[in-house]
Amino acid sequence: MGGHIVEFIATGAPRALSRAIEEHATRLGSVSVLLVPWESDDVRLSMAVTLVNADGWAIEHTNLGTVTLADLGHDHTRVSLVAHATDHPERERLRPLLDAFGRQIQGRFEVGADRGTGGTTPVADDRTH
Repeated sequence: MGGHIVEFIATGAPRALSRAIEEHATRLGSVSVLLVPWESDDVRLSMAVTLVNADGWAIEHTNLGTVTLADLGHDHTRVSLVAHATDHPERERLRPLLDAFGRQIQGRFEVGADRGTGGTTPVADDRTH
């Protein structure tokens, strides 16, 4: 299941964009996306993309891939989504979920993406937080 899914340029700083991607994933509901601070630094943020299965108190996270946000300066960020190899018994079902999520975030956040607004909506810059 491993491999490159999407890569594109988005408007906004990585930290603000990471929150927007997390919120977008929450609204979609197909996957969960969480910032991984110990794999991030001042110019690159790493986010885990997981499938969450909950059964009462038990919660299982299946790691599907990683979103990397690299600060390009001038309020632009390179967004990359890479699938992780998995031995999950339902891996044939999981890759299409990740592919669809990649298309959804690219359609929503890519510079110049047409979302009925005539172009990209910049993500608020919050580097002071």
